[in-house]
Amino acid sequence: MVSRLLLKAFSGPRFALPLLILGGVTISFSGIFVRLSEVGPSATGFYRMILALPLLWLWQALEQRHAETPPPRPASRGDWWMLVLPGFLLGADLVVWHWGLTMTSLANATVLGNSAPIFVTLAGWLFFGERFGGRFLAGLALSIAGTVLLVGSSVDLGEINLLGDGLGVLAGVLYAAYLLALKSVRARFTTARVMTASALSASALCLVAALVGSETILITSFAGLAVVCALAWISHVTGQSLIAWALAHLPASFSSITLLINPLMTTLLAWLILGEALGPLQAAGGAILLFGILLARLDKSRFAPSTRKPPAP
Repeated sequence: MVSRLLLKAFSGPRFALPLLILGGVTISFSGIFVRLSEVGPSATGFYRMILALPLLWLWQALEQRHAETPPPRPASRGDWWMLVLPGFLLGADLVVWHWGLTMTSLANATVLGNSAPIFVTLAGWLFFGERFGGRFLAGLALSIAGTVLLVGSSVDLGEINLLGDGLGVLAGVLYAAYLLALKSVRARFTTARVMTASALSASALCLVAALVGSETILITSFAGLAVVCALAWISHVTGQSLIAWALAHLPASFSSITLLINPLMTTLLAWLILGEALGPLQAAGGAILLFGILLARLDKSRFAPSTRKPPAP
């Protein structure tokens, strides 16, 4: 009964924006957890996914048991490919971003890895015929400018950082593709089913990358296990699931801009926990970023009601 009431309570689009923001804040902890992990970057991504699976399977089972109507199931090979594609893209994003994180600062890797709004907006214009109002484009420009200012004095033009920053940009492209694929599949399947299928495919890709890269894979301490469990349960099960749910109700272009709250929160956490520098320029960048998100939200043309009702939750 409680499960059914919760499903009803959060099935409406009015919760989409606050839950999207909460998801963006929650995944901000992932950079900290990756830095603290005692295994390799791809192996960390593998544990992130594989340790998330028990909770995701439980969620899917509860959903099937308590939903008023049975959640849609994949009926063809094409449906299965649609379900696992976001996981492959997310797995590739994690491998690339985690490696970039070892070569540059946490702020750089997070900001560049969150360049996805540029690529999501460009894809919407080129491939989906979307048109964007002046407020939205101004909000996008301000948000990107704010993220650039967040990097501040941490920018280093050394060779290693240039490689790490390049991997950060590639991670942004992959995350943009992930968001677009996720929004597409959420139009047909529930969050629990999508998250479960994507975790399976992402874990396989991360494990292969860890083995090819001869990374340290075995966790040898309780602290190391606690870090990857927190990464799996906080950043992935909670954060990514909130984002997946919200994407069924919000435009991907605006959602990607809103998720730029992630680099802002990560920069703050790096300052508080890891002692990375945070100066007035970065503070100004954070304020500009938030204003850009608000300005993009004021573009009402981006929030026209969808004619296709997504499976909720």
